[in-house]
Amino acid sequence: MKRISLKVILTLVLFSAMSCGFATKYGHADTNNPETRIPSCVKPEFDYWMRDTWVTPGPDGYYYMTGTTATPDREFEGQLHCWDWNDGLYLWRSKDLDEWEPMGLIWSMERDGTWQKNPKVYKEGEKYQKVSLNGDPLDNRFHAVWAPELHYIKSANNWFMVACLNQSAGGRGSFILRSTTGKPEGPYVNIEGNETGALFPEIDGSLFEDEDGTVYFVGHNHYIAKMKPDMSGFAEELRQLDEQKYNPEPYVEGAFIFKHDNKYHLVQAIWSHRLEDGTDTYVEIKGKTNPKTRYSYDCIIATADNVYGPYSKRYNAITGGGHNNLLQDKDGNWWATMFFNPRGAQAAEYEKTCRPGLVPMKYVKGKFMPDAARCK
Repeated sequence: MKRISLKVILTLVLFSAMSCGFATKYGHADTNNPETRIPSCVKPEFDYWMRDTWVTPGPDGYYYMTGTTATPDREFEGQLHCWDWNDGLYLWRSKDLDEWEPMGLIWSMERDGTWQKNPKVYKEGEKYQKVSLNGDPLDNRFHAVWAPELHYIKSANNWFMVACLNQSAGGRGSFILRSTTGKPEGPYVNIEGNETGALFPEIDGSLFEDEDGTVYFVGHNHYIAKMKPDMSGFAEELRQLDEQKYNPEPYVEGAFIFKHDNKYHLVQAIWSHRLEDGTDTYVEIKGKTNPKTRYSYDCIIATADNVYGPYSKRYNAITGGGHNNLLQDKDGNWWATMFFNPRGAQAAEYEKTCRPGLVPMKYVKGKFMPDAARCK
């Protein structure tokens, strides 16, 4: 009896320890895992300052690229960046995901914007953040559009762009633009739902069209709402996605959804932290993590059978590949965008940062990961 009791006790202790280990492990990262690292062969597609790279295939045989850009030739105190000021949305296209043709400024804040175009000007004595999170100096004028996405919506037979503003006079928030010509280069105008102001009060808006033609808006960073069939605005109230969150839940951004293998894949961007003992974690640990310990900006993915959720536990798909999108090319190969984020220890691995890049990907046992064997 005593032996059986001891065995039972040891089993319970082991089970308890394993359970605790699994509980604390969710929210930890492994940025040294070679399976999630960006292959060394991945280089910038071309030399242009860009963040939040977005690439999508069009019905015309072209691939289209956009992203957060800095106004050409504008530097503030020696720094080129997009945090306080840029001029609008730029577009590139390619037949082969290799050679990219610039299509120029397709939506100008000054020329095409309405409520979006007025800058927020901080007067002398007013408080404002004079340095960005990346350490770049900021002007006292805030007039920038961030994180654009270009979507061809089949059910509407038209192109739409989603973008967001920083703290401009029009306010912080996301908006949707509609092409007036049915062409990806526009011109673009506000949809009815955001003719006088932001459709969504936060940054990083996105769109997802399901197989039945239903379109959803996905917002920073845990919200979703069905769009009206005519794409003029929301058809329902925003609701929170049903997610398995970390505990505590850290800052997460850059969400978008796509469908593959009959699953909805929720892609998000998150900072991992490398501790002195080599541990990587997404969860803030009091007394151990702070902004200076940030190591990389990762792409995490969760899956669900329903677009609203519940979504599975998140997994790290691409170390250093945060705020991106995934797409299939004409041959069925998977790719993920990236932009060589300049912040964090991983930036030292890149000759140039804030440039558009493409990571070859593969889908293995229900998960996406970089495919170094397919480097071009």
